[in-house]
Amino acid sequence: MILSRGGWLVAVLALALGSVGPAWAQTPPPAPAMSAPPGAAKEEAKPKTLWDEFKLFSYIEMGATFNLNGGSKGVPGSTAGDWTNTLRYYDIYQGYTFNMAEFSIKRDPDEAFPFGMGLVLAAGQDAQKNHSIGIFRDTDDVFPFRNTPWFDLQEAYLSARAPIGNGPTVKVGKFVTLLGYEVIESPSNLNYSRGYLFTLAVPLTTTGVLAGYTFTDWLSVQGGLVLGWDRSDTDNSGPSGTGQIAVTPVKDLSTALNFIVGPEISGDKNPIRWVIDLTANYTGISNLTLGVNFDYGWQANDVFLTSQDLGNTSAQWYGIAAYAAYDFLKDFRVALRQEWFNDVDGVRTATVGGVTLFSTTATLQYNIWKGLYARGEYRHDNANEPVFSCRPAAVCTEKSQDTLSVSLYYKFF
Repeated sequence: MILSRGGWLVAVLALALGSVGPAWAQTPPPAPAMSAPPGAAKEEAKPKTLWDEFKLFSYIEMGATFNLNGGSKGVPGSTAGDWTNTLRYYDIYQGYTFNMAEFSIKRDPDEAFPFGMGLVLAAGQDAQKNHSIGIFRDTDDVFPFRNTPWFDLQEAYLSARAPIGNGPTVKVGKFVTLLGYEVIESPSNLNYSRGYLFTLAVPLTTTGVLAGYTFTDWLSVQGGLVLGWDRSDTDNSGPSGTGQIAVTPVKDLSTALNFIVGPEISGDKNPIRWVIDLTANYTGISNLTLGVNFDYGWQANDVFLTSQDLGNTSAQWYGIAAYAAYDFLKDFRVALRQEWFNDVDGVRTATVGGVTLFSTTATLQYNIWKGLYARGEYRHDNANEPVFSCRPAAVCTEKSQDTLSVSLYYKFF
C-alpha cells in the first residue's frame, strides 16, 4: 500500500530538487591558472556555496546468476516458472536481472549551516525487496515482493545540529539501519551477492528519530527510537531502541558496536526481539581491506515456533563473516568472504528444527572505464540440513548450492 504521506514527501522533495536542474552534474575541473600581469591584484578564491556541500551518489546495476545445481522452483512469493537460488536476497533469481538504479543526495549539518537532509530514491528488482512496511509494502506481502512497486523511497530524513560542544545532531525520518558490515548499495560492498548476516540477521532500514554526538576523532555515539524492523507504520505495540558506539582505536582500524531492541509483530503477539552487532574494518596495509562482522539475535514467542506447539518458543540466531579484498594491477580487485550462520530454531530461514549455514564467496572486479565496473563471482553454500533445490510444499533435497554470477554497474558520481 502506498501511503499518502510517503507520496507527498517524494513529490515535494523531487520538485524542490528538480528546480535545481543542471547543478546535479559534477562540477567541471577549473581551468589552468594564468599568471597575473605585474601589479594586478590577486583574484580571491571563489567562496564555497551551500550547494557544494551536498553529497551526490548515483549508480545503475544489472547482473545474471546461474545455479550449477539447478536451484529451486515454485517457492512461495515467486511465479510457478521462476527458478531461484535458495536463501539469497538480491540475487535470488536465475538469469538476467535489472538490479538497481539509485539516486542519493545528502548533506550533513555543520556549524556554518546547522540543517541537513537525506533523500535516496531507488528502482529495480532490488528496490522491491527494500520496501518498508507502510511505504509500498503491506504486512501480508510475501518475499520476494513481486507484487510491490519497482521503486522505493529508501531514505528520506531531515537533520539538525545543536550549537553545543562538538554539536550533537538529530535525524528524523527514514534511514538505513546502523547494523551490519554490508550495505544495500552494491558498489559499496566487496562482493556482488549479500551474505547471510545481511539477509537473515538484521533489518535494512528503520524509521524514527536518531541522535548522535562525536566526542573525539576516535569516539562517537548514536541512539534513538524507531518503529521497528523495516517498518514505517505504528502497528508494533511500541518503539524499538537502536544505537551505536563507534571507536577508532588505532589509525585505519574502525570498529562499531550496534544494537536494536523492541517489540516486533509475530502472529497475534508483539514479543521482544533484540540483536547485537559488531563490525570492524582495517585498511592499514596498502591495497588490502580486512573486515569482520558478528551478530547475535534473540526473540520470544516467535510465531514460527508457537505454530508448532513447542514448549520453548524463544528463538536465537548468530553468525560471523570475515572479509578480505586486495587491489592489484590498478584496475582489479579480488575479494573473499567466509561466513557461518546458525539459525538455532529455524525462525530466520523457516526451517523446522533449525539449520547451520556455511558460505564461501570469491569475487573478481575489473574497472573497465571511469565509473564502469564488471564483476564475476563464484559462491558455494553448504548446510547441515537439506535446504537447497526446493520444490512446492517446501520439499528440499540438497545440502549445498553453487552459483556463478556476472554483473555490471556504473557510478555516475
